[in-house]
Amino acid sequence: MATFTVDTAGHTAVRDVTDRVRDALPADATGTCTVFCEHTTAGLVVNEAERRLLDDIETFVAGLAPDEGWAHDELDGNADSHLRALLLGASVTVPVEDGDLALGRWQSVLLVECDGPRTRTIRVIAE
Repeated sequence: MATFTVDTAGHTAVRDVTDRVRDALPADATGTCTVFCEHTTAGLVVNEAERRLLDDIETFVAGLAPDEGWAHDELDGNADSHLRALLLGASVTVPVEDGDLALGRWQSVLLVECDGPRTRTIRVIAE
C-alpha cells in the first residue's frame, strides 16, 4: 500500500492523479488496484482528463446539490460537499498488468474536490 497527498484549489476542483497512482504501484503488480480517498467531501472517478471536460465536471458537480438549506450546515456549513461526494464515491478499482494501470485509451483517475481548497490523502492498494 502507498499513500500520497494532493492539494486542490477552489471549492470544486478536479485533479488528474493517474500518474501519482501509477507511480505508487509495485513494479511487479498484476491484478487490481484500489484507489481510496480518505475524505468525506471529495471523491474519485475514472473519466477523460481533457481540460474542457474537467471544467464541465466541476460545473456539473457544483450543481448536484444546493449550497444551503441542509441540517448538517448547522455544524460546519458543508453539507452540500458531503452530498456531492456521496454521489461520486470514495474509491475506484482499476485493473493492473505488469506494474501499470490497464486503463482505456481516454481513461484517467480523477480526484474530485467538493469542499476545497484542501490537502487530500489518497491510498493505493495493489492486489
